[in-house]
Amino acid sequence: MVQADREAVADLIVSAGNFNQTEIDCALELVDIYLADEEQTDYHIAVAQDSASRVQAYACWGPVPLTRGTFDLYWIATHPDARSRGFGRALMNFVENKALERKGRLLAVETSSKPSYASTTAFYRRLGYAEIYRIADFYDIGDDKLTFVKRLS
Repeated sequence: MVQADREAVADLIVSAGNFNQTEIDCALELVDIYLADEEQTDYHIAVAQDSASRVQAYACWGPVPLTRGTFDLYWIATHPDARSRGFGRALMNFVENKALERKGRLLAVETSSKPSYASTTAFYRRLGYAEIYRIADFYDIGDDKLTFVKRLS
C-alpha cells in the first residue's frame, strides 16, 4: 500500500458494510500509522488491485508482541462489487506467505458472530482456519468474539 491508495482503502472500509464508525476509525488509524512511518514494524498493509489498478481489497496484519511466530490479521475487506472474485483469497495467501517469510507459525483472526459476518466466517473456514474459541457477548449482548487460527508451518 502506498499513500495514493489511502482514499480508495478508506472508501472500501466504509463501503464494506460490516464496520461501525468506531471500527472504521480504528482501521484508518492503522492505515495512517503504516503510511506515516516506514520504519514501524507493528502493522503491514497490502492492497489487491484489479487489471485497471483500482484497489478492490486490503489487509492489515502484524506480529503479536511477546510471541514467537504468531501473527494477527487485524483487518481484511473487499469492496462489495469485487466480492467472490478472488481478491480476498489472494490477499490471505499473500499475508500467510509474508508471515512465513518472517518465521510465522500461526495466523490468528478475531471477528464477530453477528449475522452480517456470516460470509466472513465462512471465508476463513474455506481457507483452512479453525474456530478455536468463542467469547459470548464480548462485543455486545448477542455479539460473540470468534477467534480463528491457521497453523502456517
